[in-house]
Amino acid sequence: MSRTRERSIMNEPALTLTQLRFLASAAGAAPSLHNSQPWRFAPVSDASGLRVYLDRSRAVPLTDPDGRALHISVGAALFNLRVAALRLGRDPQVRMLPDPAEPDLAAEIGLARPAPSAPPSGPHLFEAIRYRHSSRRPFTNRDVPEAVLGELTTAARSEGTVLSALEEDGVRRVLALTTDAERRTGADLARMAETRSWLRLEEEAADGIPAAALGPQDHDARVPMRGFTRRTLPLTPPERFEALPQLALLTTHGDAPADWLRAGQAMQRVWLLATTHGLRASVLHQAVEWPDTRWGLRDPAEGVGHVQLVLRLGYGPPGPATPRRPVDETLDLTDHRAAAGRGESSC
Repeated sequence: MSRTRERSIMNEPALTLTQLRFLASAAGAAPSLHNSQPWRFAPVSDASGLRVYLDRSRAVPLTDPDGRALHISVGAALFNLRVAALRLGRDPQVRMLPDPAEPDLAAEIGLARPAPSAPPSGPHLFEAIRYRHSSRRPFTNRDVPEAVLGELTTAARSEGTVLSALEEDGVRRVLALTTDAERRTGADLARMAETRSWLRLEEEAADGIPAAALGPQDHDARVPMRGFTRRTLPLTPPERFEALPQLALLTTHGDAPADWLRAGQAMQRVWLLATTHGLRASVLHQAVEWPDTRWGLRDPAEGVGHVQLVLRLGYGPPGPATPRRPVDETLDLTDHRAAAGRGESSC
């Protein structure tokens, strides 16, 4: 490589305000537990990248006491950032948990280099960001092709995780554990109050779960969808769900914050890829919220691992879009604007 080429690689222009907002908007479209959107972003000092922070003020502490789901949500936002960076022609260089002195700093993503000619995550994933929604509606009984499941498995593996599509026995085992966890959650008044606090009936909400996104319960009680309290909502009639849903477990070797961030990136990569194939998805999260049912999810035949989430995949109606926080709330430009005022940045 020539010296001129080396200099051009290391000296991409600083990100403009428009580009920073574009990146934060794409990241903010990621899924999160109860649509809590527990993330915030800030440019690095020279505007050559972004810092990604955990927003613990938006945690769900009773349901997620260890912050595992919080990290997974931020990991999903981080993957969206990576995809959006490729759209801008930038090569995302990620350092997870880069500073032990800043426990809320989840990752730093450097964007100083031009994107490779063949981005590994595929530029087509960017368009899927706006179409990816959780669908809590019944899916059809059409099987997901083995070739597609293979692509999703490969996508998860490329993020350092394992996606295991379950056969009938595994599906029934996971459904039974999820049903048990859902029953226990429904009997826990404090947890149910926490869940209800994320329901949004007002039209102008910027987070949380609107009534349109709740979905029905399964008429035959086979697929245990989360039961949100609906005393103040119009009754949603139950519907018949698929006879045997396609479920997949996302597993990591370890169970520390870095593994949770990795799981979030893998989940989002799989979900976006599934969206490009016309698949719908939702997360059956109940069983991972209780230690014993979470432990029961693992398949000993798969070896040592920690199940981070259960994905339900299939063909059916798309889920409705859920509200998003404005970029001005998630993108902190305070230090950056001060630097710009001193003439230290071009953004």
